[in-house]
Amino acid sequence: MLSCHRDILDWVEPDWILDTDGFRFERGRLRRRPEIPLDIFRTNWRAWHQTFEAHHYLKLPEMIAATNYVALHQGDPVAHCAVATCTGLKTARMCRLVVLPEWQGIGVGVRFIEWVADQWLRGNNRYQRAMTTTFHTSHPGLASALRRRPSWMYLSGRVLGETGVKSRMSMALSRVRHGRGTGRGYGGHMRAVQGFRYVGKQGNKNHA
Repeated sequence: MLSCHRDILDWVEPDWILDTDGFRFERGRLRRRPEIPLDIFRTNWRAWHQTFEAHHYLKLPEMIAATNYVALHQGDPVAHCAVATCTGLKTARMCRLVVLPEWQGIGVGVRFIEWVADQWLRGNNRYQRAMTTTFHTSHPGLASALRRRPSWMYLSGRVLGETGVKSRMSMALSRVRHGRGTGRGYGGHMRAVQGFRYVGKQGNKNHA
């Protein structure tokens, strides 16, 4: 890699560096990426509509009875997600994840949703009940990252969308929104989806 910027060194973590300014050679393997502290807050849908919605790949209504979370870095918005319960208050589902473009690719999204899911697993939610959280994504990089983390269990992988009852419900919803049906059982979009469940960091009771 050739660059005129030195501030990228903390992120690309090169094995070695040749600085042509002074013709200096350095080994860079021992460099560590700088920490990115995040402040995470419960909020409402206002932040979603004002800042994050335009960056989501689907246009969907607000999730019913969801709890919204926003991550900030030094007061600047970074990421958003929402969590809603499933029938019986035994599990929850996380949706509407958006990491703003300038923050993508450095791992903050995975740490963010893992922190939120861990809070629900501990019962730190408005129901005061411990629940596991499921999460589905079409993003290949995010899916790959979650498969590598032992705190997430791989649940499912669909290449051509859903079929059956769920598909018919999605098609009906599409007709309401767009005045016509899709004619296919893909919920209005043909995309590969992978599902995961947060199971926590086994053997570590003090993880955060």
